Amino acid sequence: MALLFLALSGCALVGPNYQPPEIPAPKGWQASLEGGLAAEAPDAELLARWWEVFGDPLLTRLEERAVGGNLDVKAAVARVREARALRRGSRAGRAPRVDLSASAVKSRSSADSSFGMETEIYDVGFDAGWEVDLFGAVRRRIEAAEAELAASREGVRAVLVSLAGEVAREYLEIRTLQARLRVLRRNVDLLRQVYDYTLDRYRAGLVDELAVARSRGDLEQTRARIPQLEIALAAAKNRLAVLMGEPPGGLETELREARPLPAIPATVAVGVPADMLRRRPDIRRAERQLAAQTARIGMATADLYPRLRLAGSIGLEALRPEDLPQWLSRTFRIGPSVSWNVFDGGAIRANIEAQDARAEQALFAYRKTVLAALEEVETVLTAFVKDQEQLHSLTIAKQAVDEAARLADDRYRAGIVDVFAVLDAQRAVVAVEDQLAQARGAVAKDLARLFKALGGGWRLMETGGSFSAPNPD
Repeated sequence: MALLFLALSGCALVGPNYQPPEIPAPKGWQASLEGGLAAEAPDAELLARWWEVFGDPLLTRLEERAVGGNLDVKAAVARVREARALRRGSRAGRAPRVDLSASAVKSRSSADSSFGMETEIYDVGFDAGWEVDLFGAVRRRIEAAEAELAASREGVRAVLVSLAGEVAREYLEIRTLQARLRVLRRNVDLLRQVYDYTLDRYRAGLVDELAVARSRGDLEQTRARIPQLEIALAAAKNRLAVLMGEPPGGLETELREARPLPAIPATVAVGVPADMLRRRPDIRRAERQLAAQTARIGMATADLYPRLRLAGSIGLEALRPEDLPQWLSRTFRIGPSVSWNVFDGGAIRANIEAQDARAEQALFAYRKTVLAALEEVETVLTAFVKDQEQLHSLTIAKQAVDEAARLADDRYRAGIVDVFAVLDAQRAVVAVEDQLAQARGAVAKDLARLFKALGGGWRLMETGGSFSAPNPD
C-alpha cells in the first residue's frame, strides 16, 4: 500500500489549476491624441528614465536619490525578503524531517500498587518522518508561495513607479509655486509704483482719496497672496524631502534658488492600452495574488483526502549510561501510517468554500485594477490635451492684457482716463500671469502623471546604483 501511495503521489493534484484571466483591452484610447500625443509605442529606454525628458539635471538627481532613501521602497524590499523566506519554508515540506533526541529518566513505582521499585532509563537516537504529498497539498503550498513572491516583487516595482511620479510631481509643484511667487512679487513692485504715483498726484490735487484707497487696496490684496503661496511652497519642499527619506527641510539648500519650469517635449508616445496593461506592475501584482489564492483552494481541498506518513527511528536505550554503546542496546522503529479525517462537522468543506470566495475576490480585485489603470490613463490623456489648450489661450490672453495695461498707463499719464482704468488693467495682468504660471505647471505635472500611469520608471531604477532588485532565486 505504501508503494502504491508513493506512485500516486507524483500525479495526484487536487484543486483548480490556475489559468490567467483574459480581459480584452481596448484597441485604442478613447481620449483624443492631440497636443503632441502619439499612438506609437514608447521607447523602452526613454520610458525607463522618463523624467529626463524635462531636461532638468536636478530632477534627475532627485529621482535617483529617492530610490535609495525612500522608506516605502525599503519596506517593499523587506516584504520581498519575507516572501522569499516563506517560499523556502514551503519547499521544506518536500523533505523528510529528522530530529535528534536524548533523555535520562529516573522513575519509582508506588509501593501500594507495585513493589516501589526505582528504575533509570537512558536513550539517544534519531527520529525521522516524511509526509508523502499524495494529493498535492505541499505542491499547492509551494505554488502559492511562488506566486506571493512574484507579487511582492511586482509590489516593489509598483512603489518605484509611484515614487518616480510623486518626486516629479512635487518638484514641478515647487517650480510652479516659485514661478507664481515671482509673478506676484514683480506685480507687487509694479503696484507699489502705481500707488506711489497715485499718492503723488493726490498730494498735487489731481486725484481724490478714492483713487489712493483703491490703489492701496490692490497693492495689499496682491501682497496678501504671497504668504499663502510661501506656505504651499514650504509644504511641497517638505513632502519632497520625506519622499527622499530625509527630514523636512533637508532639501532647502538645493531648492532655495528659483528655477523656471522644465520644458515639455513636442511629442509624447503613449502606445496602446494592451501594452500599458502588460507593463504596469500593479496589474501584474494583482494577477499573481489571484494565482496564489487559487493555489490555496487546492491546499484546502487536499484535507479531504487521506494522508500518508512514513516514520522511523533508530537509537540506543539502556538502564545505565555505560551500556549505551553496546550492540544489544540498539532500538529501531519504522513503518507507514495513514490518517483520514472522516468527520469534522463540515470544517474542511467550509474552508474550501472560504478559499474559493477569496479567489473570487482576488479576481474582482484584478479586474478593478485593470479598469482603474485604464481610467487613470484616459483621464490624464484628456487633462494633458485640455491643459495645453488652456495654456495656449492664456498665452494669447497675456499678450492682450499686457497691451491693455500699456495703453491704460499711457492714457492715464496723458490725462485721458482715470487711475481706476490703470488699476483694472494691472489687476487683469496679475490674474492672467498667475493663471499662466499655474497652467504651465499643470501641463508639466500632467506629463509626469502620464508617464506614471503608463507604468514607466521602474526598470532602470530597479538596477540603479543605490538599489538592486531582489533576486527571486
